[in-house]
Amino acid sequence: MTLLDFVAGPFIEFGFMRRALIGCVALSLSGAPIGVFLVLRRMSLMGDVMAHAILPGAAVGFLLSGFSLFAMTFGGVVAGLTVALAAGAISRATALKEDASFASFYLVSLGLGVLIVSLKGSNIDLLHVLFGNVLALDDAALILIASIATATFLAFAVIYRLLVAECFDPGFLRTIGGAGGAVHFVFLVLVVLNLVGGFNALGTLMVVGLIVLPAASSRFWGEGIGLQIVAASIIGIVSSVVGLVVSYHFGLPTSPAIILTAGAIHAVSILAGPNGSILSQALRAQHLRG
Repeated sequence: MTLLDFVAGPFIEFGFMRRALIGCVALSLSGAPIGVFLVLRRMSLMGDVMAHAILPGAAVGFLLSGFSLFAMTFGGVVAGLTVALAAGAISRATALKEDASFASFYLVSLGLGVLIVSLKGSNIDLLHVLFGNVLALDDAALILIASIATATFLAFAVIYRLLVAECFDPGFLRTIGGAGGAVHFVFLVLVVLNLVGGFNALGTLMVVGLIVLPAASSRFWGEGIGLQIVAASIIGIVSSVVGLVVSYHFGLPTSPAIILTAGAIHAVSILAGPNGSILSQALRAQHLRG
């Protein structure tokens, strides 16, 4: 078997592998700018919180309609936006910081979601919700993921410069008309939508990995935000392809294989990336000493 057969064979032979690849590529492309701005805004852990915040809504959809794409997606969006708005409102109305507020909702959402799924489903259903089943993506799920990716690209075309400005000078937007709150809300909506779209493929526990890990790795491959978004997209796609191929040939769970591949690339980036990695800083220090 040649390397080309090893890598391309599963996608050529099986339709479910092609659908899984298309879904993961779409998630990687739309999740890249989301992840980069989460990292820039020091909100990386908030992505994990929001991924679990959608669980109760998706679980209610499952309780009412089973594995209905519409019901679970609608419930996840409503639950995610509710948690985002409630956490922000509590942090502004009380002395509790926003990160602590999100952490509280994270724990409650996880427990509530698992409880609701357990009321109707089996352990297999719970595993499906938590870890997803990217190999079972159908046309409706792919259309949903593609629609979310398209909406994300269009939204970023409008708010990209405002997001950059808010990252580096939040006070600037407040002085020119208070657009910062609106931009922050639109960004949170995009985060929730991408997490809900990814939840259908990778589950609530794994989806944030395909958004945050490539973005965190991209910091070691480019200095500008645009370069980091491109690098994050490439890393996400490579992680998806390698994870799918490895899971197919070695019989491993697909979602963890994809996320562990992204984790391996992150480790390589930390060690040997050209921008701020351990190796690049050691070489720079040696050059300065010379």
